[in-house]
Amino acid sequence: MVDRPTAPELTAPLVDESFYADDPFPTYARLRDEAPVVWHQPDDGAGWWVVTTQPEVLEVSRDPARFESGKGILTMEIGIKYPSPPTMMHTDPPVHTRYRKLVQPGFSPSRIRALEDPLRTLVTRLLDELPTDEPVDIVPALAEPYPVHVIADLLGIPDEDRDRFVLWSDATIPGASNLSFEECMALMTEMQEYLMAAGRDRRGGDGTDLISVLANVEIDGETLTDDELLMFFNQLLVAGNETTRNMISGGLWALANHPDQLQRLVDDRELISSCVEEWLRWTTPVVAFMRTATVDTELRGVAIAAGDPVLLLYAAANRDEAVFGPDAGEFRVDREPNPQVALGFGPHFCIGASLARLEGRVLLEELLQRWTGIEPAGEVARTGSAIIAGLKHAPLTLRR
Repeated sequence: MVDRPTAPELTAPLVDESFYADDPFPTYARLRDEAPVVWHQPDDGAGWWVVTTQPEVLEVSRDPARFESGKGILTMEIGIKYPSPPTMMHTDPPVHTRYRKLVQPGFSPSRIRALEDPLRTLVTRLLDELPTDEPVDIVPALAEPYPVHVIADLLGIPDEDRDRFVLWSDATIPGASNLSFEECMALMTEMQEYLMAAGRDRRGGDGTDLISVLANVEIDGETLTDDELLMFFNQLLVAGNETTRNMISGGLWALANHPDQLQRLVDDRELISSCVEEWLRWTTPVVAFMRTATVDTELRGVAIAAGDPVLLLYAAANRDEAVFGPDAGEFRVDREPNPQVALGFGPHFCIGASLARLEGRVLLEELLQRWTGIEPAGEVARTGSAIIAGLKHAPLTLRR
């Protein structure tokens, strides 16, 4: 029998949505300090390990032979068996490697570079619509439409259908919206039907959009099944939207609340790329994902039994003082080095990482051409999600 250390006063809040709608970082700091690898046992159902220190998060992430993804990446999936993987993130090598090779051409360096001019055109249009010296909620005005249009372009979605994308994406993330369970399920069904119809319509075509590419790709003479196509479409829509959206809204809110760091950017535009890295670390849009131990092993000297679920708390790992130094809890646009894990690590490193970085860089370059002041204009409202760290509202005032 494995002796499982517990700290219920620290782990119980992790399953409460209101915890994430407030400030979770003091609890994360206590977990790193007092219980970096600790067991959480809910009142009913199976429990799981919580890992909050960056070295251990990296150790688990880089070793799918010891810690698999195929048994679920969310704690709500413990004990659930899917007839087919709901996303590529629910697979392990060699299946994951095969799937990743299929979609990788859509995110090749040359394709990402070719997106810079269209991104700049899109950002320019969105920024031109923002007011100066007046409050604006930056989430619906900029952070939502920007990445939605980018991923819709990659997928080849017509302009008239894009307004549904934000609703569809939020419906798939527990706690990301105020919709009821029934409303979320209806939107998810609508999304799946739309994407599958698009995939079927483009079979046999020669389009270069990702839906066309995936609908017509062959592996050993076989095309992807409908279930496999839907898996890719779901992941591309949600991952291509939610992460970047929340990096941008949270990042701009951080600049508004750290005027000294904003001034450093204004004075030295060479810091824009490092600012995007700090945005990723500071916001950590994906709060946590789970793995499952395949063998009896240990982490940080704590025994882990085969079959135990292990929750990797990226948001806590990105403030690890042992890695980022005593100022890990401070927002710094010049942080170097910045080994943040907001985009994952190992085989499941985010396939769209270069796109997210490009979107952030282009946005900052264009925004700072127009405004040199960003100020809070009200209270921020956070989503109550244990999966995606997002902002529902972020009122800002932009000043020249």
